[in-house]
Amino acid sequence: MKKVLNYIWRGWMILLGAVLTIVFGIPVLLFSIRKNHYPIAYQFIRFWCFGMFYGMGFRYELKKLTEKKIDKSQQYVFISNHTSIMDVMLPCILMPHHPLCYVGKKELVKIPIFGIIYKRICVMVDRSSAKSRADVYRRCAERMEEGQSIVIFPEGGVPDDTSVILDDFKDGAFTLACKHHSPLVIYTFVGLKEMFPFDASKGYPGKVKVYFIDIMEPDCKVDILKMEAREKIKNVLQNPV
Repeated sequence: MKKVLNYIWRGWMILLGAVLTIVFGIPVLLFSIRKNHYPIAYQFIRFWCFGMFYGMGFRYELKKLTEKKIDKSQQYVFISNHTSIMDVMLPCILMPHHPLCYVGKKELVKIPIFGIIYKRICVMVDRSSAKSRADVYRRCAERMEEGQSIVIFPEGGVPDDTSVILDDFKDGAFTLACKHHSPLVIYTFVGLKEMFPFDASKGYPGKVKVYFIDIMEPDCKVDILKMEAREKIKNVLQNPV
């Protein structure tokens, strides 16, 4: 019975996504034609994310582990752990003043409904193509010049092995932060791994804990920055407050 309810719940997500995409997708498409209108398009993207996240029965509690504050006028590279498709909604919900561009897998465009919005807010990368991976930095630089901040899930995807607490990090986010002298904002999301896994027969609505961990200045080598950021996220996952 529980599995049947979960499949119905996932079905509701598709219906909800379809309705929200019709309502907010058209303004997103229209306002994202011109680059200088993207901040307006971004607000409609945020409405879509709010609708999907809360419409699926989720809410979040923000816990700050640092006194540092995010500057409205500063561009950043945002990173977090990645365990669920709902992780993608949270940065947009959390960042009203920073139009975001995601770096994400090209394959996610194929997801019904979600793929339409995803394509508009992403620099897509084909991880099997060295050329595509190398071109990410140029395309992200263009987006940053347009005033956008970048979101990257440095694990590069969700591990198939659900026992993995935090997968190894790729270099991309840290190379980008160092190359463009953009501070690195670190978040950890706790709860969505169980609440909304990729297994459609599992999951439940609930409260997600969002930890704002730190803002790191990219004044060191990529490997060191990557190691320190991963340790910060892993420590929270292992010892949530």
